Amino acid sequence: MGIFGFFNKEKKERLNKGLFSTKQSFFSKLSNAILGKATIDDEVLENLEETLITSDIGVDTSLKIIERLKKRVSQQRSIQTSELQQLLKDEISNMLLGEGRESEITDQLDKKPYVIMVVGVNGVGKTTTIGKLSHQFIAAGKSVVIGAADTFRAAAVDQIKIWCERTGASLVSQGMNADPASVAFDTVSSALAKDADVVIIDTAGRLHNKVNLMNELTKIKKVMQKKIPGAPHEVLLVLDASTGQNAVEQCKQFSAATEVNALALTKLDGTAKGGVVIGLSDSFQIPVKYIGVGEQMEDLQLFDKKEFVDSLLS
Repeated sequence: MGIFGFFNKEKKERLNKGLFSTKQSFFSKLSNAILGKATIDDEVLENLEETLITSDIGVDTSLKIIERLKKRVSQQRSIQTSELQQLLKDEISNMLLGEGRESEITDQLDKKPYVIMVVGVNGVGKTTTIGKLSHQFIAAGKSVVIGAADTFRAAAVDQIKIWCERTGASLVSQGMNADPASVAFDTVSSALAKDADVVIIDTAGRLHNKVNLMNELTKIKKVMQKKIPGAPHEVLLVLDASTGQNAVEQCKQFSAATEVNALALTKLDGTAKGGVVIGLSDSFQIPVKYIGVGEQMEDLQLFDKKEFVDSLLS
């Protein structure tokens, strides 16, 4: 069983610890929402709506949850406030995309090499996420080649190099100010020559003009496809959960610029804004694939919606 396998006791403890601040904040607000109420009525639902919105779940997603709860209340007439916790678990689970991720992450690598293009703004933990991903793939017995295609910051190339040395991943780099597409082309070429299992391409972490961003990412994809048709198989957008609704805006920008098909939410352990995971998944219909719940290598976890909801609302 690899590092990304079934949820075990240690993983669950890490998740619970990482979500502690969000959970504490949410339950404090929820307690106030139902204070003095035995059954769920309009006042409770109105207070709950405010609780959800102020927990960074987002307005539209919060309203959806409330509407679904209103429907259940109208059908069953009298529902105790003590049942609200389970009702929320049910509705939020239904909103999150995907099933529980019980299989190994390596089972999802249906192509060889499996190409991941990582996007996101500077400061969200993009480079660290790449490093942790490479570590966990390698620990699961897979070979990894990383392309340092964020060539606009000297520090980005240096950071990737350090992670490669730590994890044992192979590095392809042309240094600062090199053409990112050229780096990506060399990376996939190297991966094919080495018969590598996984390719991870870092990209520039700046939010500039949408047209320029789209052109750059499109160019990177096109040159990789000359070597590997269909690449990248995964466009992973890394977002900092602690920025709350700013993460939503970043998701909007990058989704417009490229075909993002997976999300990684970092820094959940340092924020009370973990509710943004729910809003992002529902609003953009993009599955959350990874969550970061701490600084250790193993604190980057494959997202399991059942475990997430149980941890958040238990």
